[in-house]
Amino acid sequence: MSSTIQIRVDDDLRAKSDSLFKKLGTDTTNAIRMFLVQAVEMNGFPFEIKIGSRNPYAPMDEEALISKLEASRNHADQGLIREANDMIRDTRNKATKNTQKKRQP
Repeated sequence: MSSTIQIRVDDDLRAKSDSLFKKLGTDTTNAIRMFLVQAVEMNGFPFEIKIGSRNPYAPMDEEALISKLEASRNHADQGLIREANDMIRDTRNKATKNTQKKRQP
């Protein structure tokens, strides 16, 4: 048996999410389903929720973008980088530990 969930979102948000998830090899419906599965698995939001002081999606001017790119290059030159597979492994390990902690009475 399955249930239907209906939500209303802004047309622009829907178009952007459809485009993003298509690039990731899925669609918005399946992305929402993945979110729900992870929320249940983690017994909460599957990402950190906090009140931020700045909008992370605010556009940057060219000077700020170049500055961030230069800082990234400097970090890479100093060896201050991590392989993506290592980050994914660490994130999964952390999520597993958090899930196990929440399941303990």
